[in-house]
Amino acid sequence: MNIIERIIAQKTGKETVKAGDELCVPVDLAIAHDVTGPMAIEQFRKIGAEKVFDKDKVVFVIDHNIPSSSVDSRLQHNSLKSFYKDMGIKLYHQGDGVIHQLAAEKALYKEGDIVVGADSHTCTAGAFGAVAIPVGATELAAVMALGTIDIEVPQTYLIEVEGHLNPGVYAKDVILYLIGKFGTHGFTDKAVIFGGNTITNMSFDEKMTISNMAIEMGAMIGYVNQGEPIGEVEATYRIQASDIQPQVACPYSPGNVKPVKDVEGTPITQVVIGSCTNGRVQDMEIAAEVLKGKKISDMVTMIVVPASKKVIEQMDHKGITKIFRDAGAIVVNPGCGPCFGAHQGLLSEDDIAVSTTNRNFPGRMGHNKAKVYLASPRTAAESAIAGYIVSPGSVLPWRDDCEKS
Repeated sequence: MNIIERIIAQKTGKETVKAGDELCVPVDLAIAHDVTGPMAIEQFRKIGAEKVFDKDKVVFVIDHNIPSSSVDSRLQHNSLKSFYKDMGIKLYHQGDGVIHQLAAEKALYKEGDIVVGADSHTCTAGAFGAVAIPVGATELAAVMALGTIDIEVPQTYLIEVEGHLNPGVYAKDVILYLIGKFGTHGFTDKAVIFGGNTITNMSFDEKMTISNMAIEMGAMIGYVNQGEPIGEVEATYRIQASDIQPQVACPYSPGNVKPVKDVEGTPITQVVIGSCTNGRVQDMEIAAEVLKGKKISDMVTMIVVPASKKVIEQMDHKGITKIFRDAGAIVVNPGCGPCFGAHQGLLSEDDIAVSTTNRNFPGRMGHNKAKVYLASPRTAAESAIAGYIVSPGSVLPWRDDCEKS
């Protein structure tokens, strides 16, 4: 067995499990947000459930439309609040942050846990050694009632990245490179373990960026090796970190990945730094280092979306928020921001954006003709100053003492 199969076996009380086994697995945490939560609640009522399986293991977060962007979104908020009042579950609704960041900060993601979430980026929990499974609202309703989920054990693949990253290459570049290499359907309904010393030596902020975008490779589960024996997998792919250049996912797919140098000079009108992919303190520090004492281009609107209240508090303490504002950026409240195309900086058909978010499908962040390039915070920040896409190091040259892990 591999590590993912061992976790599932332990949870189900079986000595061994293998790919293809159909099992009923106990759930340690069930999560949803203000878009999927109301639908799950509706289904929960329809199946006649009267209480959740464990009020301490069901967590709702209002993060997508906060503050509410419409009357309908406010009704979604009220639905979650009512369910919270009736069931006594955990609810975070006062601008606390994005669901995946909050769960990490509240230590809700634990190594060896089974996490089920009504959000496609539930795989973020894999950074902490949890087996995290994304589901639809209907399936989450059953999980909330029963505390179990029926799954078919997936095939597991290992991707190892070894060596030191080049200057200008960050966790976002690594995962974009992997998505470009294996494609958006490369691991559909499979489990992917991310390992190798490049990844295992990363900070948790960086590991969350890696696991967060496992779904963009089609993976059902994205798991970052915690240092334990991995076991038997279907196949192992080894990547040399030195082969990875700064990357960008071009319109209109996270899989349309190219080296940044191939699209240098592309004029841009908006930059977004944030989201559950790259809205953490380390991401903000990287961008702030570039922006300190500089101004963004007059042709660019820059929006900064901290992933949580804790993140923005640390930004305030470190002076990062002031650096952004002095540079001309707009710092909004913690949450999902414009990532999913509902508010706080939607794009018109004429816009070209560089964003640290995770998807760039047509219409994802506004008009379906708007163009979105996915990139690292460093690439995004330097491009915001230039007014067009540039490679890291173009605006702020590398220092001789600058080291990258």
